Amino acid sequence: MGKKVIHSRNIASLLKYQYGVDVVFGIVGIPVVEFAQELQSVGIRFIGFRNEQAASYAASAYGYLTGKPGVLLVVGGPGVIHALAGVYNSINNRWPLLIIAGSVPRDEKYQGGFQELDQVSLLKPYLKFAGELTGTKKDANIVFNAWNSATQGTPGVSYIDFPGDLITDVVEAIEFHKHETKRITTGPDPRSIAEVTSLIKEHQDKNILVVLGKGCINSSLALRHFIEEFNFPFLPTPMAKGILPDSHRLNVSAARSQALKSADLVLVFGARLNWILHYASPPKWNSNAKFVQVDIEPLTLGVNNPNGTSYCIWGDIQLTIENLRDTLHKLDFVKHKGLTKELKEKIESNKHNLRVRLNPENYYGAKMLNYYSVYSMLKNLIDDRSSFIVSEGANTMDIARISFETDFPKRRLDAGTNATMGVGLGYAIAAKVHSPELNIVTIQGDSAFGFSGMEIETAVRYRLGIIFIIMNNSGIYHGSDPSTITNETQLPPTMLSEKCRYDLVARGLGAKGYLVKNLQELEYYYKKALVHTRERIPCLLNVIIEPGQNKKISFGWQKSKL
Repeated sequence: MGKKVIHSRNIASLLKYQYGVDVVFGIVGIPVVEFAQELQSVGIRFIGFRNEQAASYAASAYGYLTGKPGVLLVVGGPGVIHALAGVYNSINNRWPLLIIAGSVPRDEKYQGGFQELDQVSLLKPYLKFAGELTGTKKDANIVFNAWNSATQGTPGVSYIDFPGDLITDVVEAIEFHKHETKRITTGPDPRSIAEVTSLIKEHQDKNILVVLGKGCINSSLALRHFIEEFNFPFLPTPMAKGILPDSHRLNVSAARSQALKSADLVLVFGARLNWILHYASPPKWNSNAKFVQVDIEPLTLGVNNPNGTSYCIWGDIQLTIENLRDTLHKLDFVKHKGLTKELKEKIESNKHNLRVRLNPENYYGAKMLNYYSVYSMLKNLIDDRSSFIVSEGANTMDIARISFETDFPKRRLDAGTNATMGVGLGYAIAAKVHSPELNIVTIQGDSAFGFSGMEIETAVRYRLGIIFIIMNNSGIYHGSDPSTITNETQLPPTMLSEKCRYDLVARGLGAKGYLVKNLQELEYYYKKALVHTRERIPCLLNVIIEPGQNKKISFGWQKSKL
């Protein structure tokens, strides 16, 4: 007989020493408390949240930032159900995530045990892997399958069910091998490369546009060589900002609408032709444009593409870029013309207009702050090189997307593909745990903050110096003038309490909190917040802004003339 150990120590050791897990997010309760303690005993940091939803968002974002599965630990039953928000978020954003949940002891199954839920059956149809631990050496294989499944191909979600009796059972120690689980890549079909490069060659003298999605976030250098070598204009989607510097001379973000309408050939790397890219359809796009999609997920290819799968390439993005470059050289492809005169003029005009709009001198003495006046000041205060911005909340996020440029990859997190509200605090905590040296600035609407505001206490407890800026317009999308309310039982559905004191809430949770009503206070308190964060104290600025116009709700950044 081999060495005997508590089984939760077995699994903790596997995660730590074989897979290099350094942090686990979650919430403990019966029966996973002892497992969390074993995680800590082997040197894994456990970040305990107040709500499984926020914890699941943090774990999913951590997976994105590290490139390996973020790990989430929750109790069974309702704990798993509450964590489904992060599961859905990871599936749709294609971020690697491993969930471990406690479940009813095996001898109590099917008797209405405490928080009993058949979690494997519930999750298996939707995840890349779902399995239950057995208390034998076979469990090493189950952990491997879960980790490997979340990692290989299109990143996704795996689930491990940990029966309550096994957590504290003494079993044989599992042997582990210290090695990295290598992500396997696959190259593109040479025939597809030949077809696409011929198409690019045919469009030598036409308008070519490269669209960058967050799916190519790990191919920054290869993309930069490709775009600069062939002089292709490019457009990053919101969370792909920084893959190439926003300040790059070939970036057409400042003339997004015109770039879309004038493109004859569009090379789409790691992005979907979904609502964010207007389904590749007119009138936003040129009706005659040809779209080339490059992705590691085959089910993405051809969706909403007017050319179907005619010019799609399935394979690792970096390998595909290298193949495209080599083949274009063989075809003697010379540099593309780059930006047209019209695009250059539109970019300069729109950049000038935005500079004017984001000039704080235009807003001193204004009766109330608004999004542009606040961002005009923050743009001067936030140092791009040392900062990471998380933004969420309809107008808050939409306007932030065009207001805060970045020259660094993986420095922006927002609502993403799902347009999910409530991700902000989880994302901010994950970002600070991953990059403690950066200033994590979270800009949220007051509605978005309400989804997970109690996680301020989590940041306080773990001494995570994060700056939270609440754009408080007393409403969802926009607030309402209380003087116009005639029936207190029928409040406008977008209305929230007027000028709610979130700064006092932050103070009550152990953070610093300040009320901001003008630009002078914003500048003063932001600089003070930077001092607090260096002392590892979270700080919340409750910025009171005007309610906004009561008009039809839409996605502002997509309707922008930029």
